[in-house]
Amino acid sequence: MARALTEPDPPHADPPHADLAHADLAHADAATVRAAIRAGRYARHTAGLAAGVLQCNLAILPAALALDFMRFCQRNPRPCPLVAVSDTGDAMLRTLGRDIDARSDAPRYNIYRDGALAAQADDISDLWRDDLVTFALGCSFTFERALIAAGVPMRHVERDLTVPMYRTTAQTVPAGPFGGGMVVSMRPVRTGDLERVRAICARFPLAHGAPVHAGDPAALGIADLDRPDWGDAVTVAAGEIPVFWACGVTPQNAILRAKPPLAITHAPGHMLISDVPEDAESPILTV
Repeated sequence: MARALTEPDPPHADPPHADLAHADLAHADAATVRAAIRAGRYARHTAGLAAGVLQCNLAILPAALALDFMRFCQRNPRPCPLVAVSDTGDAMLRTLGRDIDARSDAPRYNIYRDGALAAQADDISDLWRDDLVTFALGCSFTFERALIAAGVPMRHVERDLTVPMYRTTAQTVPAGPFGGGMVVSMRPVRTGDLERVRAICARFPLAHGAPVHAGDPAALGIADLDRPDWGDAVTVAAGEIPVFWACGVTPQNAILRAKPPLAITHAPGHMLISDVPEDAESPILTV
């Protein structure tokens, strides 16, 4: 059931039945994590969970806007790497795995009406309509496992936080009513690791690929790293550099500009977990 909001984006109170912590699922496979989310037993961020598979951002829109949104993704592949599109009215994402339901399998959803955040929910079954189309976009959480395995620490994962995300002045290529600024995620990286990080992330084009910027946040129009627009602030320590990746929250910015009567997305940091291997050449599963 959707939970009404009293202010634009307050802290989310986990439902009382969400009794599992991040550590409880740290070593679980994708099906186990999804089952816990669908049952309402886990409602927090998915960074570091279900190692080895593609995590996905979600955007759910009326069919009348679907073609324009698909054009927007095609024109902006770094922030919007499109990995799946549902059939109209079908809540199941059949090419991402068996029994993946867009209505219940993300830990938290944002519900927008006329371009404003109106509610959050941990299940959107009561809002589903026969004209809705679900878009799944690759997520940068996917490449984090490869970075950690290479000895590159991810501070937000270590501290059980949601990665910080920022609006920028870098503009997307518009399509129909969709457009506006790109959103980026930020991770501190040791200066000596930067080229290695770029090379590792470039192997994951379905998960935003290599960083879009490293260094001065002002170059992207970011005034204060301690005040992210979404997620939690993390410290950039001595000997580190802030590194920025194109982010799948960019469509939420575009939805605010387009002002559709109804749009539903994942809440930032709360991803849909697929069965697609993180290093797959194609995100389409046929068995």
